[in-house]
Amino acid sequence: MKRSNIDAMICKQEGITEITRDEIHRIQLEKLNIVLKREKEREGFYRDLPERLESLIDLRSLPFTTETDLARDGGRMLLCSQGEVQKVISEQTSGTTGAGKRVFYTEGDCEHTIELFMAGLGEFIYPGSITMVAMPFSGPFGLGELIAEAIRRLGAKPLSTGTGRTYGELNRILEEEQPDTYVGMPTALLSMLRMCGKGSIKRALVSGDACPKTVMKAIEEILQTRLWPHYGSREMGLGGAICCTAHEGMHMRENHCITEIIDENGNVLPDGKWGELVITTIGMEAQPLIRYRTGDWSRIIPGRCLCGSEIKRLDFVKRMDPLGSIREMDELLFEIPELVDYCVKIVDGKKEITALFTSDNGEEQIRSVLEEKDIRSWNCKKAKWEDGALYPGKRVTRQ
Repeated sequence: MKRSNIDAMICKQEGITEITRDEIHRIQLEKLNIVLKREKEREGFYRDLPERLESLIDLRSLPFTTETDLARDGGRMLLCSQGEVQKVISEQTSGTTGAGKRVFYTEGDCEHTIELFMAGLGEFIYPGSITMVAMPFSGPFGLGELIAEAIRRLGAKPLSTGTGRTYGELNRILEEEQPDTYVGMPTALLSMLRMCGKGSIKRALVSGDACPKTVMKAIEEILQTRLWPHYGSREMGLGGAICCTAHEGMHMRENHCITEIIDENGNVLPDGKWGELVITTIGMEAQPLIRYRTGDWSRIIPGRCLCGSEIKRLDFVKRMDPLGSIREMDELLFEIPELVDYCVKIVDGKKEITALFTSDNGEEQIRSVLEEKDIRSWNCKKAKWEDGALYPGKRVTRQ
């Protein structure tokens, strides 16, 4: 079995020939101490922390950084000049709740992200292939633009599909462009496949929000192949972990990010235990974060990967906040084969569901599922070509 591409990427970036746990720990401690020193010199947000740690274990003694800290003091966390900032992301995403946060990137940060995307996509994209990029495009150095650039560097052709397309538009792209690969969010992909059919699509990388097992299973049954999950957040530079040919978790880019899993009391858990994901982004140039609580729930899979890599692997990831319950709803509703998509409106704490189906039999199919969850208000419609899959961040609204 071929070893994960992330090994070769890290070796190239760090100028080493072999990856071992000792070598990874050396790189991480060295980069962490560089960040701490920069904080002292620039009197940054973390200026009161020690200038140097003697071991990675000492990281556990440092305080956590929270979403509130980032929303309130994101500008003070900047460790480069404003002139070096190439991208600022502040809009809400599918994994973000509460006040908006501003995350800054240098050109170097964006270049490292492109290299990670190349490593992940390079596992299954080949020169000459055509890839639908159904991610947000927001101008230079945006997520969609970075993915498209990675695809071009692999010798393939990106289709800047974006989000918010109608099923009619997606169907036209499938028929006219004949893409063989899809990059996007899992529920949007399943929605497209159920409405339009798979067409020429043979494989897919899914990212952007957690992929429920029901959704993953349904997509893999349609495509008759394994999905390639990817994990990332804007706080870690949009790219964080990629899948290898073993499909046994996602390899973290450990030369860029130190990963911890903690319990509800903030104690670090051993590999294999589920808890909140905490990241220290030692590879970020513009805005490194120290012990940032992501609000994501996961675990580090113990041991060496079947592909031979010693790089740590994340299991599936889900949000811990109240809107994370949408994942449970995904698990239930997408098990209905004719469901295309749905949205939830929360009125006075009660959920109202609007669901799209490929047939007129939606009412009968959804009734038993929702009544078990004590949801008494729903509206079922037959999907039309002018309808479109909902961007995950817009699937839940409150009144």
